[in-house]
Amino acid sequence: MTAWWRDAAIYQVYVRSFADGDGDGVGDLIGVRDRLPYLAGLGVDAVWLTPFYRSPMADFGYDVADHRDVDPLFGTLADAKALIDEAYGLGLRVIVDVVPNHTSSEHPWFQQALRGEHRERYIFRDRPNDWESIFGGPAWTQVADGQWYLHLFDSTQPDLNWDNDEVRGEFESILRFWLDLGVDGFRVDVAHGMVKPRGLPDAGRSGQARMVGREPVPFFDLDGVHDIHRAWRRVLDSYPGERIGVAEAWAPTAERLARYVRPDELHQAFNFHYLFAPWDAAELRAVIDSSLATAASVGAPSTWVLSNHDVKRHVTRYGSLARARAAALLTLALPGSVYVYQGEELGLPEVLDLPAEVCQDPQRLRDPDSGRDGCRVPLPWTRESGWRDPWLPIPAGWAELSVEAQEGAPGSTLELYRAALRLRRSFRGGLTWQESPEGTLVFSRGPYVCAVNLTPDPVDFGVDGELLLASGVPGAADSAAWWKVKCGA
Repeated sequence: MTAWWRDAAIYQVYVRSFADGDGDGVGDLIGVRDRLPYLAGLGVDAVWLTPFYRSPMADFGYDVADHRDVDPLFGTLADAKALIDEAYGLGLRVIVDVVPNHTSSEHPWFQQALRGEHRERYIFRDRPNDWESIFGGPAWTQVADGQWYLHLFDSTQPDLNWDNDEVRGEFESILRFWLDLGVDGFRVDVAHGMVKPRGLPDAGRSGQARMVGREPVPFFDLDGVHDIHRAWRRVLDSYPGERIGVAEAWAPTAERLARYVRPDELHQAFNFHYLFAPWDAAELRAVIDSSLATAASVGAPSTWVLSNHDVKRHVTRYGSLARARAAALLTLALPGSVYVYQGEELGLPEVLDLPAEVCQDPQRLRDPDSGRDGCRVPLPWTRESGWRDPWLPIPAGWAELSVEAQEGAPGSTLELYRAALRLRRSFRGGLTWQESPEGTLVFSRGPYVCAVNLTPDPVDFGVDGELLLASGVPGAADSAAWWKVKCGA
């Protein structure tokens, strides 16, 4: 058992925005396959692909109409198999999304339910309760015969009834379908969802619909979800090669989150507490300590993530590229597994000025400022973008942030990530904090030292060792550096 996933670097590919293989302006599986050598050269261990299944795309593929086929927008099942096989040839593992909380309203099961057949697969009732949708408005929609169905997200995403044995059996079959095709595991969308409280009691308050937050939500993080994850772990363990499950789970506390990665449940859970920590030394240290302690309490690795397809890119959240580069070295030095969102290795910022007419995210219904289109703008491969009529416009200012512009350029963010991903493979063992000036973080892992200055003023860390890598001038404001020191120094 190699436990490859315990310290893996996993690259998130948002398929429709990564690379376009057929020239229609939308990324696809052929495009991903063509760019696998880039990912292997970057130094990651695995690739996570967002949904590419048959879908009407009301929520960009997270509204699945057929879990066992590829949407023609992205290619074919043969393209998926070829991608998996070629990735293995390059030493990359492949993780795919599974979306178990809901289906598309165009899924054959829901179409049957609308005809009054097998409604027990979904959640229908004669009267709605007061639950709200994550995307805004009531979480219930009425159908022609007067009943209402539950959708915690868009009305085109009806929630499945996980008290139904047929639903549970269907998803175990879906897992086996993709495992048989060769995938190495699954990122479980809304892994803290699925199970609803008996009787569907009212929440009793408005503003309850939050995907993430520290307040308990009546329809998320119920104890019953763990029975599902234990069943899925048994499926994963029945296959060779250490297939894994990764929970997109939010819980009010780190202790609740650790329950998802107990030894008989999933292998990893995204660390949103770290992602949302501000650029502040004390707060980051507290989150790091809490994350490591709670993950260790159940024998799991912690995970570290700075951006993904649902949040503003961290260049923008932190306020500068300098901070983002420093955050990258901090994150890549921590013990555990790290996730890299496509484009962060280029230093891409959030696009905040997309024309309203091109924005398509259903989450914007709740709040125009919360739309996720800005972090999903296609990746710039060349100075001219490398896309023909991309589905979202690529800023002209990204020319010098493109792969072409940064490839081989000393000091570029791309080369910083390549060097860091290569060097982190040498890091072993736990983290030991070192004394450091206020507003800074310094820790060691064996002979390796990471020092981060989160203040606006320069700092002399006084590290006596070989400088391996730096996000800027070592000790400068908003910078980070790695050293290798002699044992005992």
